[in-house]
Amino acid sequence: MLTSGAPCACAATPPFVHEPGPAVDSGPGALARLGDHVLDVHAGARTGGAVVVTDPGLRAAGIVDEALAVLAAAGCPTVVVDDVPGNPTVPSVEAGATVVAGAFPGTRAVVVALGGGSALDAAKGIARLAAEPSGPGLPLIAIPTTAGTGAETNGFGVLEDPVRHCKVYCGDASTTPRVAVLDPLLTHGLPTGPTAATGVDALVHAVESLVSRGRSPVSEAFAAEALRRVWRWLPVAVADGADATARAEMLLGAHLAGQALTRSGLGLVHALGHALTAHHGVVHGRALGMVLPEVVAWSLEDRVAGADEGAWARVAETLGVPVASVPGALAEWCAAVGVATAIDGGALGVGRTEVDALASTAAADPVGRNAPRAADRGALAGLLSRSLR
Repeated sequence: MLTSGAPCACAATPPFVHEPGPAVDSGPGALARLGDHVLDVHAGARTGGAVVVTDPGLRAAGIVDEALAVLAAAGCPTVVVDDVPGNPTVPSVEAGATVVAGAFPGTRAVVVALGGGSALDAAKGIARLAAEPSGPGLPLIAIPTTAGTGAETNGFGVLEDPVRHCKVYCGDASTTPRVAVLDPLLTHGLPTGPTAATGVDALVHAVESLVSRGRSPVSEAFAAEALRRVWRWLPVAVADGADATARAEMLLGAHLAGQALTRSGLGLVHALGHALTAHHGVVHGRALGMVLPEVVAWSLEDRVAGADEGAWARVAETLGVPVASVPGALAEWCAAVGVATAIDGGALGVGRTEVDALASTAAADPVGRNAPRAADRGALAGLLSRSLR
């Protein structure tokens, strides 16, 4: 017990602001309640329209038809934008916004984002651009069909600018989804490769959020729980895509990781991964895996006693290894789910002479600002060189 006047040895919790984010409807069969959510957003008006933003793969798989049937039963007029590319671009989002404006002129349609991170990111851009410039974005409902990006937790989409070969961010607080519908049944048909790649994305979100300089007690809680679930269940989901428990745990784990990153920011793994995707078209989750072990090893070289030491210790505790073994454990885990942990320069056409261009793109990406160890362009070039095989 502290006696009167004795100093407190406890470190004060840094100030933080907690925004609750979207309402969450989670569980097998949650898609069946989509019509109710759209009507709620329209304040009960059955004349409100909906725009389903998705991709050709989900259209072919029949998942879009399931969603349209639910909306039809609710009496909701609907149009579909189903040409979202794997890496959504600024021109594709502009084209989608034009479709929305033409389909529902003078009204505020609800945008229903159905798919992986690409569809969700594109939907945020469409919701922003199709609205009045001086007003809020169109209301949005997000239905992720992959367990990875956690894009249903925030209002910003990551788009590719094909002219400048870089990632740009589109959206604002008004395009944060009103509702996130987490139906694990929609992820059961996801092939092994995308399951692994999106799962690695979720893992990196959890790790980078847990050690971010922007973290708070709330983001740490989300990140630690996300890391525990993804670390345990992604290998199971990759080995058996029909395992209902693994699919449900991964969808929830990815969502928790999204909640974490929305509050904490990310780091250098994402900055470098974005550059690899922008310049060479590498699938996002696989691009992260290519640089993850070297970035973590480099970050640990400069860890400081106190808060940063504690953050990495929490990562290590969840992985069940000593802190010094975290980079190796991450590399082994990625390899076990079939995601490469180095840049294959020959296969990707990445030579030593291109490292500087990739490093410049990564250095300009604001996603790296909360990394536990700051890196300039030279340091980023060094990390890319260390990751190149």
